[in-house]
Amino acid sequence: MIRVLLADDEQLIRTGIAMILAAEADIEVVEVVCDGLAAVTRVRETAPDVVVMDVRMPVMDGVEATRRIIEEQGSGSHPVGILVLSTFHVDEAVRGALRAGASGFVLKDAAPDELVAAIHAVARGEAWLDPAVAKRLLAEFKGRPDSPLPRPELINRLTHREREVLVLLAHALGNKAIADHLFVSEATVKTHVTRLLTKLGLHDRASAVAVAYRTGLVGPSDPMPPRSHPSSGTSAPGP
Repeated sequence: MIRVLLADDEQLIRTGIAMILAAEADIEVVEVVCDGLAAVTRVRETAPDVVVMDVRMPVMDGVEATRRIIEEQGSGSHPVGILVLSTFHVDEAVRGALRAGASGFVLKDAAPDELVAAIHAVARGEAWLDPAVAKRLLAEFKGRPDSPLPRPELINRLTHREREVLVLLAHALGNKAIADHLFVSEATVKTHVTRLLTKLGLHDRASAVAVAYRTGLVGPSDPMPPRSHPSSGTSAPGP
């Protein structure tokens, strides 16, 4: 059963989403709140698997609430994925929530089955980003004159495992899914992500994904890499 906390300041939106999720046999809405501060507090108390978070709310917005919830993940709290809701396709609030650690983004006018699929993906530790939204984010990143594209030699400084993690990030996998794919712990994945971001001079995963595509480390039509062998902890060596 996927336990969901819903945070949105619009009553009609809250009611509509709650009704959609109530029809799903494997989803339980454990809490409904109307501001970001309440979301942070109730996440601690109810330990949901997924938070469906509006980015614009009173008292505390969804960006700051996302940041606080994610920061508490390192203090032994129950792991939770955050799915951002917005009326707009891409804006600074959405970018801020993704930089703060949200696992996905869904429009408020998305089809019910898309919302349900997004919740399932985030609950599995994966990321969810509509392809059109992903393309726009990558295009915006590419268009920035000051975008932090590393020199090729910096990419070459990554270890084989760090490159594997970067490729899996580019395939929209979250920490848990990467850990399962590589047969390592989530803590190990977090360490690899931190190290590769440091080596590339980047500050967030969105930039890392854009760099993976722009440098040719992964292509739009590339298949998912094969899983590592559990006994060796390594996948088949690349070229």
